Amino acid sequence: MGWEALEQWGDGAARTEPLTGGTANDVWSVRLGGRRAVARLGTRSDADLQWETSLLQHLDREGLPVPAPIPTTDGRLYADGLVVMTYVEGGPPTTEDDWRRVADTLRRLHELTRGWPQRPGWRSSTDLLHSGTGTKIDLGAMPAEAVERCRAAWARLVGRPTCVVHGNPDNPGNVRVTADTVTLIDWDEARVDVPALDLALPHNAAGLDVDELDVASQAAAAWEAAVCWKDDYAVRRLAQVRPA
Repeated sequence: MGWEALEQWGDGAARTEPLTGGTANDVWSVRLGGRRAVARLGTRSDADLQWETSLLQHLDREGLPVPAPIPTTDGRLYADGLVVMTYVEGGPPTTEDDWRRVADTLRRLHELTRGWPQRPGWRSSTDLLHSGTGTKIDLGAMPAEAVERCRAAWARLVGRPTCVVHGNPDNPGNVRVTADTVTLIDWDEARVDVPALDLALPHNAAGLDVDELDVASQAAAAWEAAVCWKDDYAVRRLAQVRPA
């Protein structure tokens, strides 16, 4: 249906301007009866959108700042690939203190989602020790030596508890900071995995010791190399993963 689906949020719903930052979706600022919101149109399945919107509702109820889904006039949280969410104020983190607050927010996310079910069709990093594909990842498309390096990094996570990870919190564009709040936005890469993958942050803001920072940094670089393969960014990230 495309953007015609926005009518399901009310007769006055209208797009106002495109927003930058997303690559897999078409994202716009919209007005809902005078209220500013953000709408995202993509090709995710209903099962995937159900997982994401249910997660955001849960986090919102628990008091973690998130772009909360706004229901259609008949109460649905998505329609024809379209999700409408609350607009989030703020700018990207710029200081070490900002990033420490991001780390605190991530740890709260991890605490609130222990035991959360996996996103439909996705795999965790340790699942990929035995599986070759999962959503955006196809290890068969990578050179065998690259796969060995990635799996060696992920093998260091085996046996650890899992929870929801945001998936890309080290990108300043995925965080909005104000004096009072830190809000994680763009949950496209969220999944159930080991929390260390979220904590390889600028300035070592999560306060990891040397060994744990190495584990987190290697595993996160391997994930991004695999999920983005084979663009220039993926090649650069793979170069940061030590040979197996």
